[in-house]
Amino acid sequence: MLLGYYNYTVVLTYLSLIISVYGSFLAFNGDIRKSVICLMLSGLCDSFDGKVARTRQRTEDEKRFGIQIDSLCDLICFGMLPAIICYQMSLDVQFYLIIAMLYVLNALIRLAYFNVMEEKRQRETTEGRKTYNGLPVTSISIFLPLVYIFNGDTQTIAYTILLFIVALCFVLPLKIPKPRGKSMAVLTVFGLCELFIIIMGVGV
Repeated sequence: MLLGYYNYTVVLTYLSLIISVYGSFLAFNGDIRKSVICLMLSGLCDSFDGKVARTRQRTEDEKRFGIQIDSLCDLICFGMLPAIICYQMSLDVQFYLIIAMLYVLNALIRLAYFNVMEEKRQRETTEGRKTYNGLPVTSISIFLPLVYIFNGDTQTIAYTILLFIVALCFVLPLKIPKPRGKSMAVLTVFGLCELFIIIMGVGV
């Protein structure tokens, strides 16, 4: 048998990673529009992977594996991929590299902290999570496409500013309500609208 877990509860997480790796190569080759689409598709997968996982009775090891694999994938999907996209779109590369390193580092810290707190929370209660401490790293899959819609394939400092602000929000002690019900539906519809605009090539 292979190491790891391969039941349907992790399929969306693995798919999100594959899409983001492909998106990274697209970004390196200068196809920014398609790489942004890949970022959004990864975000869409991430929105539903937790719901899919909860449909199956999992062992404690499977639950812990799910937490770890989700965060490891998030570091690539919403840490490295956005950094690569914004690198291609930045005006001042040397200054941007400093911001990019800060962004990926803060994403790593945010994800590791979440893992520790989530395992602790699950030992103490069976209730669902109601708030996040710090901005979730997946939020970049909403913010970056919005900047792209307004700027298209034009190199601009807007991408550097975006990463800097989001990087700070990753580690600030912000209490952010977890989207549920109507708020989750609104975010999903908003993201799908962004995706449609970018796929159709309609900018502002």
